[in-house]
Amino acid sequence: MPDLKIRPGHPDFLELPWDTPLESWEHPRLVDLPKGISRHPVRFVEYEEGLYAVKELSASPARQDYEVLRALEPKGVPAVVAVGLVEDRCDDPTAEASAALITAYESYSFSYREILQGAGFGPNRRKMLDAFASLLVQLHLAGLFWGDCSLSNVLYRWDAASIETIMVDAETASLHDVLSAGQRFEDIEIMVLNVAGGMADIAAATGADLDDADLNLGTDIAERYEGLWNELTHSEVIGANEQYRITERINRLNELGFDVDELILSEIANGERIEIKVAVGGRNYHRDRLRELTGIRAGEQQARQILSDLYYHQAKAGNPSASRKAVAAVQWRLGHFEPWIARLSEIAEVNDPVQAYCDLLNHRYVKSVEAGHDVGTEQAFASWLAEDRPGFSPDAN
Repeated sequence: MPDLKIRPGHPDFLELPWDTPLESWEHPRLVDLPKGISRHPVRFVEYEEGLYAVKELSASPARQDYEVLRALEPKGVPAVVAVGLVEDRCDDPTAEASAALITAYESYSFSYREILQGAGFGPNRRKMLDAFASLLVQLHLAGLFWGDCSLSNVLYRWDAASIETIMVDAETASLHDVLSAGQRFEDIEIMVLNVAGGMADIAAATGADLDDADLNLGTDIAERYEGLWNELTHSEVIGANEQYRITERINRLNELGFDVDELILSEIANGERIEIKVAVGGRNYHRDRLRELTGIRAGEQQARQILSDLYYHQAKAGNPSASRKAVAAVQWRLGHFEPWIARLSEIAEVNDPVQAYCDLLNHRYVKSVEAGHDVGTEQAFASWLAEDRPGFSPDAN
């Protein structure tokens, strides 16, 4: 009997045929879902509690994968949620089928191959750079040395007009209190080599000439990474009478979506100047704010766009008091957001209603600018249905 370690709130998974390799499984719980390229066999199973991914690998990396993902979860970084670890599936712990990792399935996610255009990412390239760099920054801020960052070790998901990236494989990763500059640079070098190799493979698979492959993608990610890392971690010196710049720094980080966990203020030059150091948290500022106000779960950029809609309706309520804003938030969710989510869910082409709602909000904004006045959601919806093909990926521009 294999040894199963399962977290509370999930199925026990005991009925699955753990004594046989995943690739030979035949079971009514199995579901066929799209998946990217993986060095390990992966199968998907469905329960009332949700969908789960099962990855087969040997005992030591499986245990490392599980423990790192568990440790990352309270840090709020974008990584898959480890649900269970299965060991002792066979007598040889080094065999591929000796263990398995169970993770919660990430709804609406897809592999990088689903946004490729020929041998590269086309107009979505900038979004890929931003998303990948942001993921690496968040992981490094959490003290994680990945050791094997690549295109295929990340899941992707539309987040309003941006792309969200989610760490998948942690079997080579290790957690530290703080990463040294050397560890960060090593991780970036590994990423650059892996991404270049991935882009070369894409070129070969599409029949493109290697000279046309986007081999600089990893280098460009590294440049974005350095810019974002410096913005989040640099110290800043201000005058003693310039304390408004502290608020500006916090607002700038919030605009990037990052929470500020701690401010460290040190007087220098006999108190005439102040050095500011900021300890940042995860990139969850807007999604946490939306959940706090309304209970709605969304991606970071989705939350930012939905909050703008909420603030618009709160302003229309005409009373700025805190209690009135709270009432307006409830009224907006019950009278506006949830009815629209229900309507969008009925459209066959819409797979992700929250993303579709963000597409509709963006379309409403564009049409309002063109008209020179607010066109209203109903009018925008009619135009959106006619022009924008609901359910397709957001416009890449």
